Amino acid sequence: MTENQYHYFKRDISWLSFNYRVLLEAEDETLPLYERIRFLSIYSSNLEEFYEIRVAEHRGVIMKKKFDEETFEEAEETLSEITREVNRQQLEYYRIFSERILPELSRENIRLYQDSRPESFHEEFVRDFFNEQVFPFLSPVMLQTGDIQTFIRDRRLYLIVRMIKKYRPAGAEPSFHYALMKIPFAKVPRFIELPQHQGVSYIMFIDDIIRANLPTVFPGYEIESCHSIKISRDADIYLENEKDTNLIETIRRKVKKRTTADLSRFVYDSSMPPDFLRFICDAFDINGEDLVIGGRYLNLQDLSRLPNPAGKRLEQQLPQPMRIPFLDRTGSMFLAVSQRDIMLHFPYQSFDYLIRLLMEAAFDPGVEEIKITQYRVAENSAVINSLVSAAGNGKKVTVFVELKARFDEENNMSTAEMMKQAGIRIIYSIPGLKVHAKVAVIIRRTPKGEPPQPSFAYLSTGNFNEKTARTYSDMALLTADADFIEDINRVFAVLENHLAAPVFRHLLVARFNMVPELKSMIEREREHARQGLPSKIILKMNGLHDRNMIDELYRASGDGVETDLIIRGICCLIPDAPYSRNIRVTRIVDTFLEHARVWYFYNNGEESLYLSSADWMRRNLTRRIETAFPILDPAIKREIIHVLTLQLKDNTKACLLDKNLINRPKKDDAPDKIRAQSAIYDYLRQ
Repeated sequence: MTENQYHYFKRDISWLSFNYRVLLEAEDETLPLYERIRFLSIYSSNLEEFYEIRVAEHRGVIMKKKFDEETFEEAEETLSEITREVNRQQLEYYRIFSERILPELSRENIRLYQDSRPESFHEEFVRDFFNEQVFPFLSPVMLQTGDIQTFIRDRRLYLIVRMIKKYRPAGAEPSFHYALMKIPFAKVPRFIELPQHQGVSYIMFIDDIIRANLPTVFPGYEIESCHSIKISRDADIYLENEKDTNLIETIRRKVKKRTTADLSRFVYDSSMPPDFLRFICDAFDINGEDLVIGGRYLNLQDLSRLPNPAGKRLEQQLPQPMRIPFLDRTGSMFLAVSQRDIMLHFPYQSFDYLIRLLMEAAFDPGVEEIKITQYRVAENSAVINSLVSAAGNGKKVTVFVELKARFDEENNMSTAEMMKQAGIRIIYSIPGLKVHAKVAVIIRRTPKGEPPQPSFAYLSTGNFNEKTARTYSDMALLTADADFIEDINRVFAVLENHLAAPVFRHLLVARFNMVPELKSMIEREREHARQGLPSKIILKMNGLHDRNMIDELYRASGDGVETDLIIRGICCLIPDAPYSRNIRVTRIVDTFLEHARVWYFYNNGEESLYLSSADWMRRNLTRRIETAFPILDPAIKREIIHVLTLQLKDNTKACLLDKNLINRPKKDDAPDKIRAQSAIYDYLRQ
């Protein structure tokens, strides 16, 4: 089969399939009610970012005639497909919310007011709350066609009110008047808890509290109707061609411009009359292709903050991160890692061990230098505090800070400035290139006449971020292997522009040896299959988009290589096709965000296993510095392979992706129901 006979899912349509899988968790009645509500929030938040980045990119092709990756016609076609699929999903979203979630809340004696005025026993409370807590912060603006001076902010929720003057000249025909009003999200919460009544807890959207009091806001008008609207704007800051001399200032300036960037969607209440919608589109110069159907309540990512009067029994209780007896018995992280490699599984095991390692480095007299990359930094980060302590103790500390981590630019800039003031050497972003590798190295020097002091390396699939380490499923290796340490030093030499053509002993590094080595390992499996030997590939990643690598997998399938893909998000490879008959695609969505990247090659029984920061997306393999590291310790290798096996056996939260991009629940006849995340926790506990 020739390459031009291969086909691929569209990247963004594939992503929408993933987000729909997230939405389906809200229907799972085996989950606690507020966990289901959390998935509604995650779905909405994901979709918001999708419009700010991906849809905005297609709009840029249409508006700016930029044809880097697609033509004008391709962009228009993709946008039409996106709109159709999102509108379908939105209807499903509101069905789940109204027909499944709201009745469940009622059964728990929690009533979330919907489309109705407050009951008589709440009228006084709602009126007083509005007058005291809301009314002072409202700034309604009257709208007139052709003379709109009001600017609509992105990610903000607005109400548009249509009304008729109460008092008109005799014989004058009534006419509509319109007003725009931003909900004061910074001053009041989205959800207001009302006084309990007869054992029932009541909650009201701030939107409805305002609606119930509109006559107070517009005393000279009769309120005809009121509807919610919101917009999303282009949030990408397009830095690929910026010069390093002005990179920081450019990022700061462009981040500020996000709030005024081009429109990427206009979401409106689906019950809005057509003539009302036409007025808004004319008034704000909104095109039909920008319209996305919503419901009465928008910005439903706010559901993550829905009050829970019933307490923890309606919430998912996260297991406590486990301690590792060997590390606790040994006491010193340096002593433990010098004895053997250590594998950490987050969030199943405690992130505290990394903090302990860094704090030990900060105070160990033999430590001369610490080098670390930072992509997304937690607020009030214990990792950063450890590095500041090390610098304060006279250690040389070097931190590469990726300023272009989307939506974390400002936090990363302020954190970098704080570290710089503490005496830490900062290496900033490389223009045209993102550094996504998650590596650290602790260098120790041995005084003359003393036994050799080992240095230490930390390599991970996830960020140095203690907050996400509680909800993202990642893996990290602690090792004293000198070759790993030398390789990480070479990575930093590349980042400091001291090394143009590095040679790595263990690491695979994107833009250098990663892609050639991956192709070589796939070819090795193909050759074994052609010889009639057992061959197998297992790839676990967040995304699979790069067509060159997909073609490699298609060709391997044609040779008979059995391939299992565990892809959480985007997957452009089409399973169940003639050229992919030996490939299966599994998608797992559960309590923890599956984030680890694991690459397994059977290699005729001498198994090769790599962990990585990289997905097989074009950007990761060609426009980023990413690392993949081999697992050399046989016991750790068996441990990770067992984790992969549990995920492939999952028949509770796993879906198989079919050739039509449909998430097919993975049900089988096995007597035992396996939920991989629970099974992994139990396995590691043993």
